[in-house]
Amino acid sequence: MKILEENDFYKTTDLALAGAIYVCGYPLEAMDRHDPSRVVFVFRRNEFLDDVVRLFLTHELKIEPLSYFNALKEIKTRLYNC
Repeated sequence: MKILEENDFYKTTDLALAGAIYVCGYPLEAMDRHDPSRVVFVFRRNEFLDDVVRLFLTHELKIEPLSYFNALKEIKTRLYNC
């Protein structure tokens, strides 16, 4: 059994980035709410996740707009209903 380490996960407070990661097929593993003023979205990291983040941050990531919109809605639903 593998013990999970901190660098096995990617964390962001950016909802737009979290939606892009989610729509690219990465399940949202957790939402850390220890700080009441912000939530940290947690994704399990693999060898491709850093590329998705880089492409998003350089405005080069191509995703289907309706899928992205639906991903944001789903994340917000989980955020506000938990």
